Amino acid sequence: MSLPQQTVALLQAARDLVKGLPADGILIVTETSLDWDEVERHLVGCRLFVAAENPSLTKQLRDNDNWHVIELDSEPLPTHERMSNALLHAVTTDLLQAGAHVVVLYNGISTLEDAPEPVDSLSVIHLGEHLEPMTNQDLRKLGKVIELDVLRAVVDLAKEIGREGREGQPVGSILVVGDTRKVMHVSRFLNFNPFRGYTRAERDTRDKKVREQIKEIAKLDGAILIGRDGIAEAACVYLDIPTDGIGLSKGLGSRHLAAAGISKHTKAIAFCISQSSGTVRVFQNGELKLHIEPLARPHVWQPLRMENSDDDA
Repeated sequence: MSLPQQTVALLQAARDLVKGLPADGILIVTETSLDWDEVERHLVGCRLFVAAENPSLTKQLRDNDNWHVIELDSEPLPTHERMSNALLHAVTTDLLQAGAHVVVLYNGISTLEDAPEPVDSLSVIHLGEHLEPMTNQDLRKLGKVIELDVLRAVVDLAKEIGREGREGQPVGSILVVGDTRKVMHVSRFLNFNPFRGYTRAERDTRDKKVREQIKEIAKLDGAILIGRDGIAEAACVYLDIPTDGIGLSKGLGSRHLAAAGISKHTKAIAFCISQSSGTVRVFQNGELKLHIEPLARPHVWQPLRMENSDDDA
């Protein structure tokens, strides 16, 4: 089979970018098979990564020793999330280094499911020097007090808030997970609790529809409290907690101090979303445990900027 004309044009543009920038490689995120011999001919001399969610396609691609093949989970995800997962895998397995430039080719325009265009979009991505991969193994470092599926759901929620904001405006927030009784004991409400009166199912953060609603609530002042079972308990909460003795990196403001403080004085895990950069920092026992960059922000990703503490106040 031959490649569509626009796919050939994009392959040639990707090759030129690799040589002109220069870039460290080309990532193809595909849902369908391509004429791989022709792909290789157009990208000769380029370091090539291919990410696919189809096991049979992945098996076929592994026969080529010159390519780095990344197998994606078969769970249906938006293109930008599959792209992020592929890049995180490449960093985790040392195929790419933090700070690398990658040219990504992918299908970014919705089409009929039975006839998707193989490649219709191109992005140049810079993996910032402060990038730290986040995997299930990383989440397990937080212990077994909170189930992995709950942690994963809260991470997804925090990343979406950091990446998207609300209505085009950046949003900073704190998500506090676990030990809710003690957290409430050292906190106070800034406003009415928007979760009051709803059933458990309507507050379960493992449900994507619930997370969408919580993203609206994240615009309000105060922290959001989530039980160890993933049930959202309260929002608009002021964390009235001592922060003495907590050392944070320069540029992090009062929101990060509050997140570190609540994790130090309770058994809760705090996820702090920076308003200025969208970065998610995870605190436990008063210490920074994980640092997650908003990799899925619009298609040209920039290096991490120094955060303005005023944005985090």
